[in-house]
Amino acid sequence: MPDFEVVGSQGPWLHCAGGIRMFDGSSGLLCTNIGQSSPKVYARIEKQFFRYSFGGAAVVQPHIQMELMDRLCRAVGRLDDFVALTTCGTLGVEVAVGLARNITRVRDGKLRGDILTSNLSYHGNSALTLALAGNHARRPRPEDALGLGPAFPAPYPPTHDHEGRGCDASCADEIAKAIDSRGAEHVAAVLIEPINGTTGGAFVPPDGYLQRVSQVCRERDVLVIHDEVLTGMWRTGTPLASHHWDDCEADIVILSKGPGAGYTGVGAVMVSPEIAPWIRHKDADPLPAMGTMATHPLMAAACLGVLDELESMDFAAFTARAGHLGEALKSLNGVGPVQDVRGLGFLYGVEVAPGQLWPVMKAVEERGVFLYPFTGAGEPKSEGLVIAPPLVSTDDDIEFLITALSDALDAVG
Repeated sequence: MPDFEVVGSQGPWLHCAGGIRMFDGSSGLLCTNIGQSSPKVYARIEKQFFRYSFGGAAVVQPHIQMELMDRLCRAVGRLDDFVALTTCGTLGVEVAVGLARNITRVRDGKLRGDILTSNLSYHGNSALTLALAGNHARRPRPEDALGLGPAFPAPYPPTHDHEGRGCDASCADEIAKAIDSRGAEHVAAVLIEPINGTTGGAFVPPDGYLQRVSQVCRERDVLVIHDEVLTGMWRTGTPLASHHWDDCEADIVILSKGPGAGYTGVGAVMVSPEIAPWIRHKDADPLPAMGTMATHPLMAAACLGVLDELESMDFAAFTARAGHLGEALKSLNGVGPVQDVRGLGFLYGVEVAPGQLWPVMKAVEERGVFLYPFTGAGEPKSEGLVIAPPLVSTDDDIEFLITALSDALDAVG
């Protein structure tokens, strides 16, 4: 399908050449959470532009970065966290990995810094993160995988077969087995997406699963890292996806798409106050404080504008809108080629029959909505669409999306 020639934008809408407008039903690459052309973001960038556009932390006092760190902590309810800023989610994951290894080696005398991930996961686009994770379409060649790979099955039927029984909280015992088989003294952390993203298509873990993961890891002095790059900042209907369940707070949380909202590349690694002091221990390995472009002043200004937009939202209306979106999408289960619908908040996966993904996408685009395909799971590999509209979408916008998708499914049959 051809790319769109975009000549303008406003909120969740793209204005294309020829007078056509498209509704961005997937928030770009699941990042434009507050839509486009935000006046609040523009005002923040303009104000900072005429102060200074770059300032090295060793030269210029990083007031705007400190303000951003404080606002992020308040936005996700981790008020006392230590925060490291980066340029993107991939680098955020790499920084989190480095911090977890450092902390556990100093605190617990770990011999190695293994990071365990699931076989249905995506944690970034570097050589290290691609090798760690379980995205089958992006796995490096075996000889290029650095000896790394996923260590346990994700708690979802396509990748964790129970002979007809669904997954439940006990699936977290697979993580215990993975840690114990390597020896807890060799494992620094378990890296997990609290709600599955585009590798699989918005699977939601069973109730109690994340709580059990935390318990398994605490018993073995292994840290829990939540990759909330895609799900953080209200994408699933709560500030963090993990907030849907009790007693599963992570030691380290990674944010990226939500704070930048497509206006800038950014990453934030949030470290709980219980473990952060170990980073400065005399026996800790030296780690770079931050890269040259790690959330420089203009990036930080854009992120503050994003937070301004989020804080001005009517979250009661948003919650009601998310509930309506979920009900409407679930009502499409079994319609035409649809085989399953799952998700939370403003993040859903609509799985379709094999061979029907591109016909459905084309039919939806003909009706004025852009959606994003997800990488499937299981054998044969599933396929489908991610439904993830900007959080600022109105009731009318959501109705337009639902009608376009419903009509497209009927047309494809």
